[in-house]
Amino acid sequence: MDSYQILGYSASLVAGIIMGLIGGGGSILTVPILVYLLAYNPVIATAYSLFVVGTTSTIGAIQSLRRGLVDYRAAIIFALPSIIGIYLTRKYLVPALPDVMFTVSGFKVSSGIFIMLVFAIVILFASISMIVKKANSIDDNKHELNYNIVTVIILGLVTGVISGFVGAGGGFLNIPVLVFFIRLPMKKAIGTSLFIISIKSLIGFLGDIEHIDIDWSFLLQFTLFSIMGILIGIYLSKFIDGKKLKKGFGFFTLIMGAYIILKELF
Repeated sequence: MDSYQILGYSASLVAGIIMGLIGGGGSILTVPILVYLLAYNPVIATAYSLFVVGTTSTIGAIQSLRRGLVDYRAAIIFALPSIIGIYLTRKYLVPALPDVMFTVSGFKVSSGIFIMLVFAIVILFASISMIVKKANSIDDNKHELNYNIVTVIILGLVTGVISGFVGAGGGFLNIPVLVFFIRLPMKKAIGTSLFIISIKSLIGFLGDIEHIDIDWSFLLQFTLFSIMGILIGIYLSKFIDGKKLKKGFGFFTLIMGAYIILKELF
């Protein structure tokens, strides 16, 4: 095992700890770790990220189920179109991307650069949601639930496509939909989101199996470190307020998103 692998596994452990502390953010770190630390192609990195985040978030989803923090009706309405979106994206859209997406002033934007640029834009929006935290202001258990079925199905499909394209679980996309459109209390929205992430990420990964030669030995080891991390994070969350860390992590991801854009373009 070389120094880069040790660093990559250590970073995976840290990503898992952050997931355990703030209830998300795994893919925001996992994709850059795989691309920039371990030199994986972005297409492979986003596929691996779906497996890592899906498997790791299952730990949180199980705890949410035990505590009754999953709204099954909301999960079904939102998850089914999201699963369809992420699976079709990984199975058909991503493999169909041309080697060179387009050219600007002689600069060739490859599919790998394009994926990382879209990923950077997505995490910039995620960072803003963590910094502003508007969704957190709605945490009233007295809200009457309104499932807005047609709207939620459309949003589920859209978030599934985005998640599939950038290899993200999409908690920062799921939670605003669950809170603002279905009116779930924040704790139940987080639990339901973890449940959705675990299912859709792993099913999205299935769409990659036919197209990618997967290094299962590495992937399972990398995922194991992430699982160890989330278990540590869940334990530490008893003593550390994750909400206080979330804003700081939001600024960190804002910087990371800007760095990725600059690195890929310049």
